[in-house]
Amino acid sequence: MPHELNVVLVEPEIPQNTGTIGRLCLATGATLHLVEPLGFDISDAAVKRAGLDYWQYLKLIRHPSIEAFLESLPPDAPRVFISKKSGPLLYDYSFQPGTYLIFGKETAGLPDWILNAHAADSIRIPMYDARVRSLNLSNAVGICVYEAIRQLGYT
Repeated sequence: MPHELNVVLVEPEIPQNTGTIGRLCLATGATLHLVEPLGFDISDAAVKRAGLDYWQYLKLIRHPSIEAFLESLPPDAPRVFISKKSGPLLYDYSFQPGTYLIFGKETAGLPDWILNAHAADSIRIPMYDARVRSLNLSNAVGICVYEAIRQLGYT
């Protein structure tokens, strides 16, 4: 895949979202990174019970903590933190091949300390009705992955 995108889920809590995102990553050739602790079991038996028959084909990397994940990144790796608390819009960001798209957990998003430390690399998806607290995580990931692919050129 020419885009070599990485989807990072920090402490995901809802297994159905992670399953949907895993399917998206497989369909688009992206690598899925799961940052622990996870709110569910992804053992082989649990994955089979959930009917995720594609899971073994997924490029999956687990990280024991957000600190360990951040330390594992090459210093020049393009990364973007997605949060409703960020200022710049998704469509104003210029994606690069190999970008790490980093999402927080469903109930709390990314921690403030991460957003503060990486404010220049943080973006948001526009929402036009203030009554909507947030988008579903799997929807947000899909929006961002396909915008990145659009920018980088689909082959």
